[in-house]
Amino acid sequence: MSETREMDDSQVDVAAPAAVPADSRLRRFVAELLAFGLKEARACLFAGLFFLAVFTVPRGGVLGVPRYDLLLLIALAIQGWMVWAKLETVDELKAITLFHVLGFGLEAFKTSSGIRSWSYPDFAYTKIFGVPLFSGFMYAAVGSYIIQAWRLLDMRIRHHPPYWMAWAMAIAIYANFFTHHFIPDLRWYLGACALGLYARTAVIFRPLDRDRSMPLMLGFVLTGFFIWLAENISTFFRVWSYPNQLGAWTLVHVSKWSSWSLLVIMTFTIVANLKHIKERVHIPA
Repeated sequence: MSETREMDDSQVDVAAPAAVPADSRLRRFVAELLAFGLKEARACLFAGLFFLAVFTVPRGGVLGVPRYDLLLLIALAIQGWMVWAKLETVDELKAITLFHVLGFGLEAFKTSSGIRSWSYPDFAYTKIFGVPLFSGFMYAAVGSYIIQAWRLLDMRIRHHPPYWMAWAMAIAIYANFFTHHFIPDLRWYLGACALGLYARTAVIFRPLDRDRSMPLMLGFVLTGFFIWLAENISTFFRVWSYPNQLGAWTLVHVSKWSSWSLLVIMTFTIVANLKHIKERVHIPA
């Protein structure tokens, strides 16, 4: 009886899953790519509007208002509008303000007379320690992008390292921006540590109607690359200049890409501690 049943079972055809036509896969890919691109563009709302102002405001200013002062007013107006329109919450604004403060502190150090990593050559009434106040919004723009992308792409994090480790890494990254002027640059060591720390970490996102995932470190590197591109455009328009760009503009050294990628890690760590984001971060026991 058992042999007969085995034979009967073996004769049952198991239907193979229907193959998806290549043109359907292509349409799906294009649809998800377009949806992803639109959501990414929407996530860059603050950065896009701000850098549009950076590239269009004349270097000589408008109606007697210096360019740097006008950029500060525009950045404040954009930020105020986004909170008023409920595109960002008050808690998110607090995090973005923290990015502004951290960025300004870094700018003040880097442009100081003993360091002179770069400079802001134009006059402004709103300069403190030689740094125009609008400059902090360039760092805040990175935080705003991460916050907006998190919401629009329904992002979740799997296998995030313990928060104390992430914070230790973020603090070490920020400190290295200062200390590498006095001791050896630990950038690549920090990068290797970050690679190990986030090796298992994946970001899950939904560009259209299906979940997709990618290594979180890849996201850090790609974001750093686009910031590096924006930096090249900004220096081309003489918003600020590196010492080797004072005579004629040259491409920002590609090593800055790594610096921006590390800065994105630090920024992400701060964003990940917002209450509504922290709820969607998985830390393995």
